[in-house]
Amino acid sequence: MNELAYVDMSNNPFDPTDFPPWFSSLQSLTTLILENIQIQGQLGIFFFELVQRMKNNNISGNLDMGSNPSSQLQLVDLQNNSIAAFPIVRQYGNPVCNEGTLGSQYCSITDQQHLNSSPPYSTPRENCIPPSCVSKMTSSPTCICSYPFTLDLIFNDPTFSDLENSTFFEAFQTALQSTFRNMELPVDSVSLRNLSWDTWNNLVITVDIFPRGQKKFNNSEVLVIFSVLTSRSFQPPPVFGGLYYLGSYPPFGRQSQKLNIGVVIGATIVGFALFLLLIVIGIYALGQRKIARIASRRSDPFALWVPNSHAGGVPQLQGAKYFSFDEVKQYTRNFSSVNVIGSGGYGKASCVYRGILPGGQLVAIKRAVHGSMQGGLEFKTEIELLSRVHHRNLVSLVGFCFDQGEQMLVYEYIANGTLKTILSGISGIRLWWSRRIKIGLGVARGLHYLHELADPPIIHRDIKSSNILLDDRLNAKVADFGLSKSLPALGNIHITTQVKGTMGYLDPEYYMTQQLTEKSDVYSFGVLLLELLTGRSPIERGKYIVREVKEAMDANKPFCGLQNLIDPNMGTVSSSSAASVERFVHVALRCVEEHRLNRPAMSAVVKEMEKIMETLGLDPAAESESSCSGEGGRTFPPVHPYSTESLASFSAGTFS
Repeated sequence: MNELAYVDMSNNPFDPTDFPPWFSSLQSLTTLILENIQIQGQLGIFFFELVQRMKNNNISGNLDMGSNPSSQLQLVDLQNNSIAAFPIVRQYGNPVCNEGTLGSQYCSITDQQHLNSSPPYSTPRENCIPPSCVSKMTSSPTCICSYPFTLDLIFNDPTFSDLENSTFFEAFQTALQSTFRNMELPVDSVSLRNLSWDTWNNLVITVDIFPRGQKKFNNSEVLVIFSVLTSRSFQPPPVFGGLYYLGSYPPFGRQSQKLNIGVVIGATIVGFALFLLLIVIGIYALGQRKIARIASRRSDPFALWVPNSHAGGVPQLQGAKYFSFDEVKQYTRNFSSVNVIGSGGYGKASCVYRGILPGGQLVAIKRAVHGSMQGGLEFKTEIELLSRVHHRNLVSLVGFCFDQGEQMLVYEYIANGTLKTILSGISGIRLWWSRRIKIGLGVARGLHYLHELADPPIIHRDIKSSNILLDDRLNAKVADFGLSKSLPALGNIHITTQVKGTMGYLDPEYYMTQQLTEKSDVYSFGVLLLELLTGRSPIERGKYIVREVKEAMDANKPFCGLQNLIDPNMGTVSSSSAASVERFVHVALRCVEEHRLNRPAMSAVVKEMEKIMETLGLDPAAESESSCSGEGGRTFPPVHPYSTESLASFSAGTFS
């Protein structure tokens, strides 16, 4: 604890407690925030050696700051307490200090306005004299006039409070410039200014990014810089905590150009000549296009397809947009490796790119690799299926590309990536127990929609943690419908098809009989629940998680005897939460029953998952509306105390 510098324990339901004296033993402590936690009693002199806030408690007695408070003391916030008296009132700026009747220690500690007179950090010049810039140009730290890309970066969990400390901000600038340099972006320098705290105690930094070798960034360069800052490509120093972006594009200035009459006349003549040439080229191209269209009609089912047309052969789409290959190429900056965010999961092979549509919308573009093409009719069937699937727990299809021999699907961009990545700990996001239950409920609702509300019903056929995406509020969205199948008609209980899926999640009965039903998805979902509980892959070091849980299961013990299998990364799971864990395990094991007739329908699973949430004091109806922004550098609302409801109250009759 000697390295601990920043403590915030606010808004916790602790029992009424005297001010803990052990804080005085923390050698590096500089900031202490203990708001609304029922602290009571009198504060010692040590308390005034820290930057602190302790409002909304029951602090009483007289305050004594001593004769030598810390020079770092900038704020004492003791609103809404029971303080009886404060004997010393600082008199900086009053005549009484000039008369010398008070000790110097009382007149040297100034009021809050004077304490803040030391300006926050701003980027200095690099040993150069700034020139006088024209128009709306700004002088960079390297004393070059240009139009910077300006935006505000907001950090919601910094571990320091000193805005004058140049060490933190110089490290921030170095990390940001290194990121741009590694991305080979035309950035000359970065300047920080207007450092401040907003009303929610978030750190706000205005950042000016100056172009290199040009007066301003073009639109595509601005979009790439924006994408770098919002896609985790830039990792600020850990002391800055979680980052999110708030800003707008800068009003780039325009330089006036004076053209003489000769230039205008010459340009007009050249333009007219080019116009005639384009007409000739256009006539020739139309003839060639007609020949190519006749040839393509024989083999390509989309040859007659004109987007937004309702002629025969047009797929029945509901909102999905057609993109040309050139458009997608532009959105991904020529499929730059910088924009690669994933691979696999579509056809035999694929690559997933981040793209930015003209309106600024971020999208994920899944591109099939040449040589792994599906047939045109199968691709048409797939996009028809995806275009009619609309649910808050399913990834939305924005559009598609079927052009120049390419097959691409354009999805909404999901900020926090896959559940598999988060469970592995790579992302730095920590999932507490209540959040894992909510994720399981979100997946269950998505599958319930596919099985029972879609017309015709849809079997996903590849439910696994790498196909579950989490948005910026950590709500689950089922993705990747490349293996999905529609039941051909009402009344069909199964379809016979080639076995496809992922080992570890694959329904053994489907594997043996090749008979696919919605209960195959239920089995995969049960494996996913066990993965949420344990944080382990289904098959790890030759061990199968389903078999391990069944062998360790003991219904007569707390947590069903599975304490050693519970993922330690979710934090300590208190004994009061045993009921929710036991019910969660019971649902998972019912889903992975060997025979499909013994597995529950997803509608029954959704109801049981909602009941588990209720045992935690959470509202299942607010699952996707909860105000949260992540864990590990983010803040979730406090979880309500767990219910003591036991497994005995669980009704197996819920599952039919």
